[in-house]
Order: sequence, then structure tokens, then C-alpha cells
Amino acid sequence: MNRAEDLAARFGTPLYVYDLDRVAAARRELFAALPEGFGLCYAFKANPHPDIARALRDGGSSSCRAEISSTGELAAALAAGFTGEECFYTGPGKTKAELRAAISHGVRMFSAESLTDLQHIGEAAVEHGVVVDCLLRINSTTASASTSIRMTGTPSQFGLDSECLADLAADLANVPGARVSGAHFFPLSNARDEEGLIAEFQHTIGVAARTQQELGIEFRHLDIGGGFAMPYAVPGGRPLYPKLRAELENTLDVHFPQWRTTGPQIFCESGRHLVGGCGELLCSVVNIKESRGRTFVILDAGINAFGGMSGLGRLLPVAVKPWHDALPADAQGSSQIASLVGPLCTPGDILGRDISLPPLSIGDVVAIPNAGAYGVTSSLLMFLGRPAPVEIAVKGGEIVSVSQLEHNRVYSTAVPAPQPTASR
Repeated sequence: MNRAEDLAARFGTPLYVYDLDRVAAARRELFAALPEGFGLCYAFKANPHPDIARALRDGGSSSCRAEISSTGELAAALAAGFTGEECFYTGPGKTKAELRAAISHGVRMFSAESLTDLQHIGEAAVEHGVVVDCLLRINSTTASASTSIRMTGTPSQFGLDSECLADLAADLANVPGARVSGAHFFPLSNARDEEGLIAEFQHTIGVAARTQQELGIEFRHLDIGGGFAMPYAVPGGRPLYPKLRAELENTLDVHFPQWRTTGPQIFCESGRHLVGGCGELLCSVVNIKESRGRTFVILDAGINAFGGMSGLGRLLPVAVKPWHDALPADAQGSSQIASLVGPLCTPGDILGRDISLPPLSIGDVVAIPNAGAYGVTSSLLMFLGRPAPVEIAVKGGEIVSVSQLEHNRVYSTAVPAPQPTASR
């Protein structure tokens, strides 16, 4: 019995296994690829598991801040050891209640997506008798690199349209409680190559310099976003960026010549690149069936346990590798074409449609690789009420934690009970 089969036998499947040594290695390598003095925010939406977040925070001089966008993520960050001051609160729909909660827990840096969002942040800050730093998220009219997920240059709920900034400058600068201290950009996700990523950062830095001039504000902070890539649910290594540091330094020297001394403080964001490669999802084959000439391999994990976005057709297909004993000689290198599906009673529970799979049998344990990001918490976890996967964190080959998200299936109601009517 190999290690994966042993873990599956001990803890059952579906089972996430996170290697914290890989998380630490990704953090070190990404900091090394960035100019000295750069900050790095970890996007909690990728995976809020406390051991993963802790491994990203506890890096000494190369420690990550937390990029969060809900009070749930704030709670996860605090549980992992982040302070409120180490959190950067983002998102287009911040409610007054969550702003009050964030500020009460010490969060002092926010991304403002609109003038009204900035005003809401300021109102909450005034209530607490503080002034908070706000980075204006900018939706630039133009972009550089192409990507599968574009976050700027179109009408969007994200950010202030760059062509409107000059007209809004006076209003933005005069919101009580909210000090505009810089700009926030996030133009793309999962850039296809290093050249494209560099081109996008260069474009962003140029737009940031023009924005600073238009607003008449000397930036203290500048978040140039992310776009660092990582394969999702298919084999492949974490990309390296050997040219990035020098290209960023040269571009900043042109547009922000004092960035090394007086500022602004510059940082990037990353989620999938930092944690995608740390995890794999172990699943069991519960059934194999034929239907009108097609084969369906049914796993005990589907879009309720992995990649809810897959159910929307955005991230298909995944790949799996078998963990059963060595295949017989006549089966080596063989494959089958089948659809990989989950256990849910919906036709949308598909992890891969008519994909190449290794020979599999009922009861086999398979692994979905590069599943450390956008896994269980981005899935349709509550749909049909199946138990959440168990999550294991390992370090140095030893298990350091075993956990499982719990569903609260008890519904309560505030609707008053019906009162008896008078008889006639």
C-alpha cells in the first residue's frame, strides 16, 4: 500500500493533502523573483486553510500580508496569526457591518472600488475615531497582455474607471476618515507567460504614474496586482520568473524614481501561484458505467468538493493519476476515453468530459494534482448536503493537522407561528 492509499484508508475520501514545505518554497521563490523591498499579499480566496496561511505569514523578511474580502476571510486570517494591520481588505460590495467589524479588528488598509465605497469606508472609520488608508482600485481603459481571465478595460463592478478620475479627484480627496494613499490594480489572472506578465506590470506602472499626476496625490502605497500562473488540476510545475525583477526595477526607475527610498511602498498579490502546487485531492472510484456508447467514471468527489467553477464550464477538464498497484505489463501506457463525473444528482457535476484516463476499476484511489488552490472552499460545498472533504496538512512528511469543514444543516425561522383564528 503506497502513501496515498494509506492516507485514504485512514481518513477516507475525498481527501485533500497539503504539503506545507511546497507552500514555503513557493513563497521564497516568488519573493526572490520580485525586487527587494516589494511586499506580497496572499489572496485568501485561493485557500483559507489556517496552516497554509500560517506558512505564508511566517517567513521572516519574506512574509506575506493577507488580502481578504469578507469577515469570514478576516476571521481565517486572524486565526492564522495575521493582525488586522497585516490585512488588506478588498471587494466591490463591502457592507457597513463588515467595514465596522474589519476596522474594529485593526484593519487599516482598504481597496476602494468607487466613490461611494470610499465614503462607506470613511463613515465606518469615523465611527471608530480613526483614519484608514484607501487604495483606489483603477479600471484602466487599456490593457497589455492577453489572458483567460481579464479584469480591466471593460465595464465592471471592479474599480473606478480611469477616464473619470480627474473629475472625481476633489471628491475622492475629501472623504472624512478615508485617506487616499495610493492605487490598486488587478488587470489579469493567470498570465500565460512571463513576457505577458511583465508587459502587463509595465503597463500598470505607467498607468499608476499618470493616475498619481491626475489626482495630485503622492502615492504612499501601490498594489500592481498579480497574474502569477499555476496549472490547475492538471500536471505541471510552478512557473519561474527569472526576468521579472530586473524588468520591474527598470520600469519603476522610469515612472517612480524614488521608489527605493521615499516610496511608494509597492506590493503584488498572489493566490494560486503560492498554493496551487501544494495540494492534491484523493478520490475513490465508486462506479463505472456505460451509456449509449460513452463511459462514465464516477468519483466520490465532484463539484461539491472541488472547483465549483468547473460546474460553470470554466475550468474543465481535470486530470487524474491512479494510485492502485502497478498495472500489468499489457496495460502499461494504455488509456481510455471517458467522462469523469462526481456523485451529485445533477448533470452539471462533471470534472472532465470525454477525456483520456488511465485504466481504472471500482475502488481505485485517484489523485487530482495541483489542487491546493480553488478547491473545497470554491466548490458547491452545501449542494445536496454531502460531507465536506477531510483536509490534511503535512510538513517534512509528517501530518501536522487534520480538519473538516462542518455543515450546519439545522434551519431556523424567525417567522411567527400562525395564530388561531376566532370561530364564528
